[in-house]
Amino acid sequence: MSDETQSAGGADDPLRPVKMAGGFVVQYRYYVLAVLTLIYVVNWIDRYVFAILLQPIKEELGVSDTVMGLLTGTAFGIFYATMGVPLALLADRTTRTKLIAWCLGLFSAMTALCGVAMNAWQFAILRIGVGVGEAGTSPASHTMIADLFPPQSRATAMAIFAAGLNVGIFIAFFGGGWILEWFGWRWAFVLAGAPGIALVFVIWAMREPPRGHADGYRAAGEHMPVLDVFRHLLGLKTFRQLAIAAALNSFVGYGALQWVPAYLVRTHGMGYGEIGTVLAFIIGIAGGIGTFAGGILVDRLSKGDARWNMWLPAGAIVVGTPFALAFYLLDNTTLGLWLWVLPVAASALYLGPALSVTQGLAPLKMRAMASAVMLFIINIIGLGLGPLAVGVLADMFTEWGYGNDALRWALVVGALVNIWAMVHFWLASRTVREELTMVADTEKQTAS
Repeated sequence: MSDETQSAGGADDPLRPVKMAGGFVVQYRYYVLAVLTLIYVVNWIDRYVFAILLQPIKEELGVSDTVMGLLTGTAFGIFYATMGVPLALLADRTTRTKLIAWCLGLFSAMTALCGVAMNAWQFAILRIGVGVGEAGTSPASHTMIADLFPPQSRATAMAIFAAGLNVGIFIAFFGGGWILEWFGWRWAFVLAGAPGIALVFVIWAMREPPRGHADGYRAAGEHMPVLDVFRHLLGLKTFRQLAIAAALNSFVGYGALQWVPAYLVRTHGMGYGEIGTVLAFIIGIAGGIGTFAGGILVDRLSKGDARWNMWLPAGAIVVGTPFALAFYLLDNTTLGLWLWVLPVAASALYLGPALSVTQGLAPLKMRAMASAVMLFIINIIGLGLGPLAVGVLADMFTEWGYGNDALRWALVVGALVNIWAMVHFWLASRTVREELTMVADTEKQTAS
């Protein structure tokens, strides 16, 4: 009997019928991963189509960069982060496929309705709706992936899922840029929200795996209280340092993603279709390669030493940050964009390792909640504050007389925050081996 078969449950295992038919369980797990990744793609299309549309929306509404930072980051990010906790509790207690379907329908509809918004308040309400909907999809998806893929291949699976970020951004920038030029920004929102509606029916009909399937045992029926989950995770030095590092890394990344299109308009005078095309390839392809490579490299390297989960993203920051600064400071547009390819790829390396380590530090009964806690910390700091901080800094530099270069210097200041993130990745590497082993041993003893 193969390891694939041995890892499954008994006769009541919902995967057993497909597993008995010629070992189809491997294909099934990748089918589930593909659907969840497509949903994640739609998630990022709906989240980041706003970035390529930011400048014309700002001009039509007649608001400041600070207000646009609030709309792109804070209005979305705070509710996305805070609603992730209660929705993760539901994911640990209810049918995850149905929860994802409801949340997918909500954020897709709210995105489409952004196309009829007439003022900043209406945008804020709709962006809150997008944030609430998107908050319910990732933690539930993470736990389903963890239940389908064993620890030795889990980081790769998580990286494949996380690469949906880059595919979504590719479509958001490329499609959003040209739809903006041809039809205007309102139609870009409507078309961005449409694909998610179709995927609602696909995920609704999907069977989900038993909890603990890939680990060779079932999770018990009871669930840990929220405060116990926080105590467990925050009691681990690795999680504390990893959460800070990931939050700071995303602070830089979210700020750049939301504001680089406007920077290219103001400082380099590029057109929206041109910007959308260039950034789609840089962020979509280079970022996707970085995300996927991070998972593969860590799965291979961490077999010998789990500290590679933290060493890899720390090293990526060391390599990538100087190139990011060069992109912002150079007046040569073409050279700057070529240089930006490396930091975009490097900044994405942390996603697979961070998600995999978070799942490894959490007992089965709190995995969805563990993802929600990690995402809460990442998004309340990164998404909630990153774009806002860049907008506030841009307004400050404008008042100080920097003109069209104000946004350039705001992005430079933001990029330097990654040095702080690197320190915390290194601190997490000092405890990651021992704490992953401790949690795994405790879980096995509990299950036996």
